[in-house]
Amino acid sequence: MDTHKSKEQQLALAFATAWHRLEKRLDGSLGAIRGISLAEYRLLRALADAPSAWASRVDLAQTVGLTPSGVTRALRPMEKLGMVSTAKSKRDARLALATLTPAGKELVEDAATVVNDVMTSVIERSPRAQAQLNEVIEWLEEFGR
Repeated sequence: MDTHKSKEQQLALAFATAWHRLEKRLDGSLGAIRGISLAEYRLLRALADAPSAWASRVDLAQTVGLTPSGVTRALRPMEKLGMVSTAKSKRDARLALATLTPAGKELVEDAATVVNDVMTSVIERSPRAQAQLNEVIEWLEEFGR
């Protein structure tokens, strides 16, 4: 049995480890300070960034990596808490669209500050990443395509 780890395996494991630690840290900070998870923040952020301020479940699912039904399940409690509102599409009654409420917009802004603070402390631990932050972002975006 070959126990040698290739560079590709090392990269996959390094990504997984880094993401796990980052996700745990962001989840903890967002939960403690704003009462939301990283997954919820990603969904709210996707709504905030939606071109017309409205997005379908399918569009949100593609953006955050959930299924459309997973998006529906995630949006329900946020809608009950007044962070998100949904409406039927004027063009297609089968299509539900979601948008942020004013309270949801405020939550995203507050949560973005938490994310910025956590990421600043993470980036400060890697002077090379800090010096080449734009390149690191571009590289990760290429990986995500």
